[in-house]
Amino acid sequence: MEFLIYPALGVMAGLAAGLLGVGGGLIIVPVLIYSFSLLGFPPEVLTHMAVGTSLATIILTSFGSVYQHHRKGAVLWPILTWYALGLAVGAFLGAKLADVIHGRLLQILFGVFAILIAIQMASGVKPRGSRELPGALGLSLTGGIIGAVSAIFGIGGGSLSVPFLTWCNVKMQQAVATSAAGGMPIALAGSLGFVLAGWDKPVPEYSLGYVYLPALLGIAVTSVLFALVGARLAHRLPAATLKKIFAGLLLLVGVKLLLG
Repeated sequence: MEFLIYPALGVMAGLAAGLLGVGGGLIIVPVLIYSFSLLGFPPEVLTHMAVGTSLATIILTSFGSVYQHHRKGAVLWPILTWYALGLAVGAFLGAKLADVIHGRLLQILFGVFAILIAIQMASGVKPRGSRELPGALGLSLTGGIIGAVSAIFGIGGGSLSVPFLTWCNVKMQQAVATSAAGGMPIALAGSLGFVLAGWDKPVPEYSLGYVYLPALLGIAVTSVLFALVGARLAHRLPAATLKKIFAGLLLLVGVKLLLG
């Protein structure tokens, strides 16, 4: 039963990413928390393992997305250099910070984050471009903050990077593409941080630190394919309605995590 959950989760995460442009981590983390608890993982590590495993899946699933955006010339590679440096450093430190946060508190924080993202998606509020992109130092510092928050919650950073870039007068298509490319340094550095942080913890068999390999492989196998399916369906289905439905589900997930 366990090995059927992960491919199914990959299908949901891939479809959500393709249809709605949201990171799969918003789906993967809460479902892994639930499934890991059913499997009897130690309570003190199961939330950290859900976050670490979610980050690791982004490594395997983001290649196709970044390649497609690159082919369309939408990735702003010149600004990504300094931005990615901040994302990577922030994600690594964020993983270290998450390690010292109690599992239950980490669930509560994720629940609050999920509710905030749900409200934003339902309302459709987006920042207006009101300034120019900062210099190298500003990009690195902003990337560091976004990377740290993303690693703590096991996401690729799109829900934070896209609003920041659009606020800096970057066109939406380029903001989404550059944010997608920025998910790779977050995933690599964050996963490494969670592997090292959980290396000496009481983790289950088949784990690398806080990364549970069966879940990683099961999710990655299907999420890559269904992200492409979701991207094609996005042009045929009412995106606004889908976003509101997803926001409602995300709100329920957030409340559930807050209540335990």
